Amino acid sequence: MSSQPGIDETAMALSPPEESVQQPPLDDTAATVQRVLQRVVLPADRDLDVLPLYVDYSAALVAPSDEAVAHGQQPVSMDAASAVRHPENILDRNRLRVLADQRVSFGTYFNGFAASYWRMWSIVETVVLKVRVSGSATVIVYRSTPDGRSQRVDSASTDTDSSGDFEFRLPLRPFGDGGWYWFDIFAGTTAAVLEEAAWVADVPVERARHGTATVGITVIRPDSCVPLLGQLAADKDVLEILDEVLVIDQGVERVSDQPEFTRIEQIMGGRLRVIEQGNIGGSGGFARAQYETLKAGRSDYVLLLDDDIVAEPESVIRAITFGDLARRPILVGAHMFSLYSRSQLHSYGETINPWRFWWGPAPRVQPEHDLATRNLRATRWMHRRFDVDFNGWWMCLIPRVVIEEIGLGLPLFIKWDDAEYGVRAAGAGYRTVSMPGVAVWHVPWTDKNDALDWQAYFHQRNRTVAALLHSPYDFGGRVVRESFNHQVKHLLAMQYSTAELRLLALEDILAGPSHLHASILTKLGQVRALRGNHTDSLAKPHADEFPGVRVAKPPKRARTSADPLSISGQLKAAATAGARQLLPVRKLSQRHPQGLVAARDAKWWRLAQLDSAIVSTTDGTAASWYRRNPRQFQQILARTIAVHERFQREWPKLAKAYRAALPELASPQTWEATFEAARPQPEQDVQDARVDP
Repeated sequence: MSSQPGIDETAMALSPPEESVQQPPLDDTAATVQRVLQRVVLPADRDLDVLPLYVDYSAALVAPSDEAVAHGQQPVSMDAASAVRHPENILDRNRLRVLADQRVSFGTYFNGFAASYWRMWSIVETVVLKVRVSGSATVIVYRSTPDGRSQRVDSASTDTDSSGDFEFRLPLRPFGDGGWYWFDIFAGTTAAVLEEAAWVADVPVERARHGTATVGITVIRPDSCVPLLGQLAADKDVLEILDEVLVIDQGVERVSDQPEFTRIEQIMGGRLRVIEQGNIGGSGGFARAQYETLKAGRSDYVLLLDDDIVAEPESVIRAITFGDLARRPILVGAHMFSLYSRSQLHSYGETINPWRFWWGPAPRVQPEHDLATRNLRATRWMHRRFDVDFNGWWMCLIPRVVIEEIGLGLPLFIKWDDAEYGVRAAGAGYRTVSMPGVAVWHVPWTDKNDALDWQAYFHQRNRTVAALLHSPYDFGGRVVRESFNHQVKHLLAMQYSTAELRLLALEDILAGPSHLHASILTKLGQVRALRGNHTDSLAKPHADEFPGVRVAKPPKRARTSADPLSISGQLKAAATAGARQLLPVRKLSQRHPQGLVAARDAKWWRLAQLDSAIVSTTDGTAASWYRRNPRQFQQILARTIAVHERFQREWPKLAKAYRAALPELASPQTWEATFEAARPQPEQDVQDARVDP
């Protein structure tokens, strides 16, 4: 450790663009300049729910292994004292008061330094921690190993250097597989204040300029978008590195008509532009942002944001900085925290299983981890580096040079456009990083089940299209077989509308890749109309609006069958349920449901035992009446068998056709024609625009 008389004001400045770069007069021999990688920040609104993501007030912890945690072992405190959180000690965005005889740690999600990611993907070889404190304070620096063990690195105190300006030079070489840096502050007999802190690095002169981005936000509901625009407008540091904020407005109610819009537009000073177009889904909106970024040719990146997120504005600066210093162009994605439980980390890294061609958490990631319960220092699995296949477009930074080479997103309306793009980019040599310390808050998908409503069509079609384009297996691995299995499960569960939509998706794929652009404006209406033909899709706000539950004879001794957890048990349940489809429907169950089934209990093997049931939706806002229909079952099953047999035969030919069409499907020229077709007309029927992309 080396302490200095003062911390360089330029390197510690709060503005991220050119002001954040130390740029003294350079002579011909100057090779590097100093650049801020990551500033230490605090929650702008002093929200206690998110405070653990910024500051850790817990005592020092011994973190058990991941295996021990799986068996219920909890972290063990090394200090019986428990600090009380005081939001009034957050003095501003960068300053924190530490009470006398109190210790706080910045080994947290937003303020720890994810050294292994910088080691793996960037040109940075040594990071410098600069800390400025006032009062009686000791600064202690730590690092972790890939398995989460903490190691003390260095320390400094105002007792030996009263200036309170400290600098720690820290190598990144040991972090090949994982590990973080962080620091703690301990106040002595009087209170101390963290005045500011930042992680900086010496970088080549040609990497000194801060890149700029065009933001693209696809909007259906302006009430959710306007607060996000307000967040961006309120942060002057973010605005300085944004060339333009594009709002792709595809809704009925316009963003520009919202009360706060004019004020936000004035603050943004000409950077805000609204593009109104017909509803061509999230993929159409994000592709429009990519297209406009290419067309303007000034931004280094396009930053795609969902309209219904709450952002940590610092994440924008960090993502662009990481992109600037990457070894080669790289996609930088944000993690997702739950909007409802704001310290809960919902998505930390996504991969695609190539055999199933289905997305899911990266191996060893523990979804829905609550950092208020077990913060970074006590969460061993978070200290390894996780490599991903893609990042959700709730927030993802894409270099313009990548778009120039591989094209725009696919015309998929919704679902899988982000996953497909990540896989396509990786195939061209451009990887994706889900970057710790870069995050948004978003509604978690555990609170909805969009695989059963109208979106089932897009789930099925787009997953299959992505597999045709990128599966390494001649016949798509498990995709066709798994699709058939799910079809049968939906039919046994009386979910005929879902089965019908999934079947339509496969039939459209068989028609060839040209249907993707051709139908993007009209497919939603067709899907909704087809789904409306089935009683299981007709939802009512309350179960009491349906006929009352009646059964001719309750189960013997009130027995309920156990869930078939084993494969053999599920096969037996499927065989039994299949045989029931040959039996006539009980007359009483045609007039009255046999039971009320909660969404979490609506498994196919349970519903298959009934002739009818009232089933609640996942969000709890409505319910539908499922009724067994042997004739529908037989008709859809016959089509299902025929279509899947054809897919199994024709997969290689279909894959070849879709891969050959990919450059045209993703080209700016093809998308330009689609945008022209989506231009709003004065008398346009906007009914379909009511659906969230």
